[in-house]
Amino acid sequence: MSVLQSFIAGQWLGETPARALPSAVNGDTVAHTHEESIDFAQAVDYARRIGVKNLLALDFQQRAAILKELAIYIQSRKDELYAISHHTGCTKADSWIDIDGGFGTLFTYASTGRKELPSGNVAHEGPVTQLGKDNHFNGTHILVPRRGVSVHINAFNFPIWGMLEKFAPAFLAGMPCIVKPATATSYLTEAAVRVINDAGLLPEGALQLIIGGTGDLLDRLEEQDFVTFTGSASTALKLKSHPNLMAKSIPFNAEADSLNSAIMAPDVTPDDDEFDIFAREVVKEMTAKAGQKCTAIRRVLVPAERLDALVERLTERLDKITFGNPAEEGVRMGALASRDQLRDVTDAIERLLATSECVYGRTEGLEPVGEGVENGAYIAPHLLVNRNPLNDGGAHDIEAFGPVATLMPYHGIDEALALAAKGKGSLVTTLTTRDPAIAAEMIPVLAAQHGRLHILDAEASRESTGHGSPLPMLKHGGPGRAGGGEELGGIRAVHHYLQRTAIQGSPTMVAAVTREYVRGARVIENDVHPFRRHFDDLQVGESLLTHRRTVTEADIVNFGCLSGDHFYMHFDEIAAKETQFGQRIAHGYFVLSAAAGLFVYPGEGPVLANYGLDTLRFITPVAIGDTIRARLTCKRKIDQGRTSPEGHPQGVVMWDVAVTNQHDELVASYDILTLVAKRQ
Repeated sequence: MSVLQSFIAGQWLGETPARALPSAVNGDTVAHTHEESIDFAQAVDYARRIGVKNLLALDFQQRAAILKELAIYIQSRKDELYAISHHTGCTKADSWIDIDGGFGTLFTYASTGRKELPSGNVAHEGPVTQLGKDNHFNGTHILVPRRGVSVHINAFNFPIWGMLEKFAPAFLAGMPCIVKPATATSYLTEAAVRVINDAGLLPEGALQLIIGGTGDLLDRLEEQDFVTFTGSASTALKLKSHPNLMAKSIPFNAEADSLNSAIMAPDVTPDDDEFDIFAREVVKEMTAKAGQKCTAIRRVLVPAERLDALVERLTERLDKITFGNPAEEGVRMGALASRDQLRDVTDAIERLLATSECVYGRTEGLEPVGEGVENGAYIAPHLLVNRNPLNDGGAHDIEAFGPVATLMPYHGIDEALALAAKGKGSLVTTLTTRDPAIAAEMIPVLAAQHGRLHILDAEASRESTGHGSPLPMLKHGGPGRAGGGEELGGIRAVHHYLQRTAIQGSPTMVAAVTREYVRGARVIENDVHPFRRHFDDLQVGESLLTHRRTVTEADIVNFGCLSGDHFYMHFDEIAAKETQFGQRIAHGYFVLSAAAGLFVYPGEGPVLANYGLDTLRFITPVAIGDTIRARLTCKRKIDQGRTSPEGHPQGVVMWDVAVTNQHDELVASYDILTLVAKRQ
């Protein structure tokens, strides 16, 4: 039998077998943990001394590019991981969530980094605030790497996705990671880390792996470090209150199991498509990963008059679920992760039966199929009914972390909302309704105690990823019992691992720190038009002040005829005089177009394309006879390593445009995004 190894300080550690880790499928030993002790002082020192240095030798864009390449590599070897994932009790569909979901998250964060993070290791979180009357003193916020280590303590149910969904944003943020998977399924995490190491893409020190306990690791952390945890609420509380974490105010993010609910709204009837959609969602969440998801539906809230019909519909669907050895043809639900987990779930069901009755799951004939199931960790789906759900306790407090859900009848929307709140904070709730007015009434109330709300109707069901699917671009986490933390959420997750700092100074100094032009900062003017300079040569702050143009009545008439915009403010002298402006004014989009005519270089050059405007504002109206000019300034450069379909290297440049009138008043303000060629 293989001995799992920790990956500490760049070396694989472990040769002597310790705890046997059985297959959830048949009870056979898959691997052993190792007996050798880990030197956590060495692990933390290595992360800080080697990992931080190597990660910060790269910038946001370079780390994003590595994530993409790593995702591609893991994808190329995913079949190896599927073969091992089978032992965790997963069907192929379950493994897809964990494995493909894992490298899919890397792809998402690679894209997020490329699109939303700058070159360099300072992210400007604007806008800049003018703190002095004459704009000599500004303030803003920057986000910088913490220069510490991130410790990730993960749950047993997602050995790969659970690691990668934390690793991706931490890596982008420049933090080396020490990963501690749950021991029961750590053999799959170890296999994934070996694949990652084989890729040879990560800088040395970026990732370490712990097999077994964390020892004195938390005692060795410092103020700049970060701890994130996924698992039970009780363990989250224990870790959060660790004396060293509290004494040093070390950030701690918890995503804990919660008693999530699904609510069928009163308007849904058994004849509606939404009724069957709701039943399908409940059964899917009971049986996917054998119900071992922190987002699984535990409480099913249904109008009292629909209870019997829903029980019948759910029973019909559950009867079609074959459970057992995932290798068997037709098996749709596998095993729990371990025999220990089976005992925990069985015990939780017994405690739930003190307040509920079982309407599915304890009848004869519900037996797992396949070889070796007698030694596996199998349990049938269990559907319970609590007929007095307003009472405290029961499914409002007890979580059976398996294929178990409790139906709760309610009378009226207010009662449904009260029952949902008895979960004391949840990761997610699904509301199924046909009526937008009901959604508008219930969702704001539910939002106060939930991290995510999934509104399900027939239209959404065509593309919905489902109640239990956290997505990389949306927040994952919830208040109260759910841990009070946040993961994922696109760029938000990266920001969690960065230090946010306010800076104050002159516009020129703020621009120097943020590497982003700030209005009022010194500009660089020369004889070469900025649009004639390649990406490599262009400097932030390079600027062009254009010649002037006086706006005529003919300009307004011609633009109106060309565009079809004959709004009265541009053409009706009498009506315009009655407005706050007192006269006809030029179209805002004429001003935009005229400004482009002032600053665009007409000849061939390295500027390849304009693909958008940001922050466009029309500030002071432009009247007939006003004279305008524009200042075009290189605001930000992002070297994404991007190439065109033909393979030509290029980067992204954001230009600040300020259009002023003859009184030096700002009339229009915006940013232009362009693709600019690099030198060959």
